[in-house]
Amino acid sequence: MIALSVRAGSPAAFRVPLLAVVLPSGKWLPRGLGALDRLTGGTLSRALRAGDFKGNRDETLLLYARGRGPERVLLVGIGPATTPAALSRAATLAGRRASAMGVGRAAIWHPQGAASLEHVLAGGALGAWEYRELRSTPKPAERKKPLASWTAVTPKVDAEARAALRAARAVAEGQNLARTLAVMPGNLCTPEFIAKTARDMARRLGMTCTVRGRKEMTALGMNSFLAVAQGTPQDPKFVLLEYRGGKQGDAPVALVGKGICFDTGGISLKPADRMEWMKFDMCGAAGVLGAMEAIARLRLPINVVGAVGATTNMPSGTAVKPGDVVRAYNGKTIEVANTDAEGRLVLADLLSYVARNYKPQAMVDAATLTGAVVIALGNIATGVLGTDQGVVDEVLAASKRANEPAWQLPAWPEYREQMKSDVADIRNIGNRSAGVITATVFLADFIEGAPWAHLDIAGTAYTETDLTALGRGPTGVPVRTFVEFVRERAR
Repeated sequence: MIALSVRAGSPAAFRVPLLAVVLPSGKWLPRGLGALDRLTGGTLSRALRAGDFKGNRDETLLLYARGRGPERVLLVGIGPATTPAALSRAATLAGRRASAMGVGRAAIWHPQGAASLEHVLAGGALGAWEYRELRSTPKPAERKKPLASWTAVTPKVDAEARAALRAARAVAEGQNLARTLAVMPGNLCTPEFIAKTARDMARRLGMTCTVRGRKEMTALGMNSFLAVAQGTPQDPKFVLLEYRGGKQGDAPVALVGKGICFDTGGISLKPADRMEWMKFDMCGAAGVLGAMEAIARLRLPINVVGAVGATTNMPSGTAVKPGDVVRAYNGKTIEVANTDAEGRLVLADLLSYVARNYKPQAMVDAATLTGAVVIALGNIATGVLGTDQGVVDEVLAASKRANEPAWQLPAWPEYREQMKSDVADIRNIGNRSAGVITATVFLADFIEGAPWAHLDIAGTAYTETDLTALGRGPTGVPVRTFVEFVRERAR
């Protein structure tokens, strides 16, 4: 994990291989950067006046300095607004550039105060993250230094700044844990590996971890979840993490995540093209584990339960077939009309179990559930739906604070007409219209009256294209949204 720190002082006096300076749109040098401009021989101010650097969002310009301060200065534009979200994005881009350059250590000048300091620190860590574990070690002459430290240089370091640093470390650890789990190939990030990760986390951070396999889930009657696992020899895992930061007996917040470690679609087999990306079908589970890591590190004064259902969805002679009917944990029967609508079968049992056994004050799940949400919202926003408008509003506010954009879609009961079955209580899929909504309406049958919201992160948990600030692969969504939701509840 990259080391995060805060240091008071002048940007021109901080000795570091690379210093990022975030600038809004404009032609004039902001106050406090005169000495830094002199270190670059005046090229900073000349670039602004000439319009070679306009401060537009994601615009960058690398300058070389001389003297005892930074060796290089990276200008990063954010456009007209210096919002926490804009600063976070700029810091993420700077962290990515610093990592690609192999400078080893980097810093960012942050005169805006403690309110956005956490975003700048965590953003740098987000941009610098790389998964190198499976690559051959390059020759010494070709080896670049990973970014080992990221420092925010500020005019002063006070109690608020130190608190922001602690929070940034916790959030960065959680986000990058989630990204590491997500990017791992399906033969390594198995249900057993997810369970081991949760157990290790519980030991490190003083949480309680319970893991149930196929035998225990059969005894519980979690046949909806088990139907998805019928086709694989790997033991499915139902993982419960309990963080007790609140008063004994207080109702917890529940975070629930879909963990399909690889999704072939089962008998309703997916097309071969781009199927390798289905290793990311466990990003909801990764988000829950990452959030629990951050919440425990933050020592929030609230009780939280994290529930994860992990398995693979495989075709075989024992796999569940289209048309089969299974009985879920809450007793309802489900006609499995399409075996590729498997995430909701896992979540149905998880949601019922958590709602019935923990009576949560609020329950929020995250899942790469439908391709339909990508059609509706693209790769920009997470779809948010639910049965409790208050909880939905809290999730939307949390996503805004987290710089993980989200948008509400309706979950009206009229959509349930599509889910009617001729032979069971409900079908697991409707027709082609309103797929993200009908999936949510299906889940609503299994929440046992708990205040609930659902995040469909199929378009935002990972990206198949370069996003400028982040490269291809896992994004860390929805870790920060989960954390912000719980932090606000803890207040």
